Amino acid sequence: MKYSIKASATATKNAAVNVKESEIMFGITPETADILPNPAELYLGSFAACALKNVERFSIIMNFEYSKAEITVSATRLKQPPRMDEIIYELSVYSQDDSLNIDLLHKNIEKFGTIFNTVKASCSVMGEIKKIMG
Repeated sequence: MKYSIKASATATKNAAVNVKESEIMFGITPETADILPNPAELYLGSFAACALKNVERFSIIMNFEYSKAEITVSATRLKQPPRMDEIIYELSVYSQDDSLNIDLLHKNIEKFGTIFNTVKASCSVMGEIKKIMG
Protein backbone atom coordinates (compact mmCIF):
# COMPACT_ATOMS: atom_id res chain seq x y z
CA MET A 1 0.00 0.00 0.00
CA LYS A 2 1.11 3.53 -0.65
CA TYR A 3 -0.05 6.76 0.95
CA SER A 4 0.19 10.38 -0.07
CA ILE A 5 -0.73 13.65 1.59
CA LYS A 6 -0.07 17.30 0.93
CA ALA A 7 0.76 19.94 3.52
CA SER A 8 1.42 23.65 3.28
CA ALA A 9 2.30 26.55 5.56
CA THR A 10 2.00 30.29 5.27
CA ALA A 11 4.85 32.26 6.86
CA THR A 12 3.95 33.61 10.32
CA LYS A 13 0.47 32.06 10.03
CA ASN A 14 -0.79 28.49 10.22
CA ALA A 15 -0.36 25.26 8.34
CA ALA A 16 -2.57 22.45 7.15
CA VAL A 17 -2.33 18.84 6.09
CA ASN A 18 -4.68 17.87 3.28
CA VAL A 19 -5.70 14.22 3.24
CA LYS A 20 -8.34 13.13 0.75
CA GLU A 21 -11.28 15.48 1.40
CA SER A 22 -10.09 16.57 4.85
CA GLU A 23 -7.99 19.49 5.96
CA ILE A 24 -6.28 19.30 9.33
CA MET A 25 -5.01 22.65 10.56
CA PHE A 26 -1.96 22.77 12.81
CA GLY A 27 0.03 25.47 14.51
CA ILE A 28 3.49 26.65 13.61
CA THR A 29 3.59 29.93 15.56
CA PRO A 30 3.59 30.78 19.27
CA GLU A 31 0.23 32.54 18.77
CA THR A 32 -1.48 29.27 17.81
CA ALA A 33 0.27 27.02 20.34
CA ASP A 34 -2.77 26.91 22.64
CA ILE A 35 -5.47 26.53 19.99
CA LEU A 36 -4.14 24.31 17.20
CA PRO A 37 -2.39 20.95 17.44
CA ASN A 38 1.37 20.91 16.99
CA PRO A 39 3.24 18.26 14.97
CA ALA A 40 3.89 16.11 18.07
CA GLU A 41 0.17 16.09 18.89
CA LEU A 42 -0.67 15.14 15.30
CA TYR A 43 1.81 12.27 15.64
CA LEU A 44 0.07 11.06 18.79
CA GLY A 45 -3.28 11.54 17.04
CA SER A 46 -2.13 9.25 14.26
CA PHE A 47 -1.16 6.64 16.86
CA ALA A 48 -4.60 6.96 18.48
CA ALA A 49 -6.37 6.76 15.11
CA CYS A 50 -4.49 3.54 14.32
CA ALA A 51 -5.61 1.92 17.58
CA LEU A 52 -9.24 3.00 17.13
CA LYS A 53 -9.33 1.86 13.51
CA ASN A 54 -8.09 -1.54 14.66
CA VAL A 55 -10.77 -1.80 17.34
CA GLU A 56 -13.30 -1.50 14.52
CA ARG A 57 -11.37 -3.88 12.27
CA PHE A 58 -10.99 -6.53 14.95
CA SER A 59 -14.59 -6.21 16.12
CA ILE A 60 -15.49 -7.77 12.76
CA ILE A 61 -12.68 -10.35 12.71
CA MET A 62 -13.15 -11.34 16.38
CA ASN A 63 -16.93 -11.07 16.15
CA PHE A 64 -17.71 -8.73 19.06
CA GLU A 65 -19.89 -5.67 19.38
CA TYR A 66 -18.95 -2.40 21.05
CA SER A 67 -20.73 0.93 21.39
CA LYS A 68 -17.64 3.15 21.42
CA ALA A 69 -13.92 3.21 22.08
CA GLU A 70 -11.80 5.98 23.58
CA ILE A 71 -8.05 6.31 23.85
CA THR A 72 -5.83 8.62 25.85
CA VAL A 73 -2.23 8.91 24.69
CA SER A 74 0.59 10.71 26.47
CA ALA A 75 4.23 10.99 25.53
CA THR A 76 7.58 12.03 26.91
CA ARG A 77 9.83 14.01 24.59
CA LEU A 78 13.60 13.99 24.92
CA LYS A 79 15.48 17.25 24.40
CA GLN A 80 18.72 15.79 23.02
CA PRO A 81 18.21 14.44 20.47
CA PRO A 82 14.68 15.83 20.14
CA ARG A 83 12.40 12.80 19.77
CA MET A 84 9.60 10.92 21.45
CA ASP A 85 11.05 8.65 24.11
CA GLU A 86 8.02 7.01 25.67
CA ILE A 87 4.37 6.70 24.71
CA ILE A 88 1.75 5.50 27.16
CA TYR A 89 -1.84 4.79 26.19
CA GLU A 90 -5.08 3.71 27.78
CA LEU A 91 -7.75 2.34 25.47
CA SER A 92 -11.29 1.87 26.76
CA VAL A 93 -13.71 -0.30 24.81
CA TYR A 94 -17.35 0.09 25.81
CA SER A 95 -19.09 -3.23 25.31
CA GLN A 96 -21.59 -5.56 26.90
CA ASP A 97 -20.51 -8.41 24.65
CA ASP A 98 -19.21 -11.40 26.63
CA SER A 99 -17.30 -12.63 23.59
CA LEU A 100 -14.92 -9.63 23.67
CA ASN A 101 -11.49 -11.02 24.51
CA ILE A 102 -9.54 -7.95 25.69
CA ASP A 103 -6.20 -9.79 25.83
CA LEU A 104 -6.52 -10.99 22.23
CA LEU A 105 -7.68 -7.56 21.06
CA HIS A 106 -4.66 -5.98 22.74
CA LYS A 107 -2.31 -8.51 21.16
CA ASN A 108 -3.84 -7.94 17.70
CA ILE A 109 -3.65 -4.13 17.94
CA GLU A 110 0.01 -4.34 18.95
CA LYS A 111 0.83 -6.90 16.27
CA PHE A 112 -1.10 -5.53 13.28
CA GLY A 113 -1.25 -1.76 13.80
CA THR A 114 0.78 -0.05 11.08
CA ILE A 115 1.32 3.20 12.96
CA PHE A 116 1.60 1.33 16.27
CA ASN A 117 4.50 -0.76 14.92
CA THR A 118 6.17 2.22 13.28
CA VAL A 119 6.11 4.14 16.56
CA LYS A 120 7.20 1.09 18.57
CA ALA A 121 10.29 0.75 16.36
CA SER A 122 11.49 4.19 17.47
CA CYS A 123 10.45 4.51 21.13
CA SER A 124 9.00 2.69 24.12
CA VAL A 125 5.25 2.07 23.90
CA MET A 126 3.24 0.84 26.88
CA GLY A 127 -0.47 0.66 27.37
CA GLU A 128 -3.53 -1.13 28.49
CA ILE A 129 -6.97 -1.89 27.17
CA LYS A 130 -10.00 -1.89 29.45
CA LYS A 131 -13.45 -3.23 28.80
CA ILE A 132 -16.11 -0.95 30.19
CA MET A 133 -19.68 -2.17 30.38
CA GLY A 134 -21.71 0.09 28.17
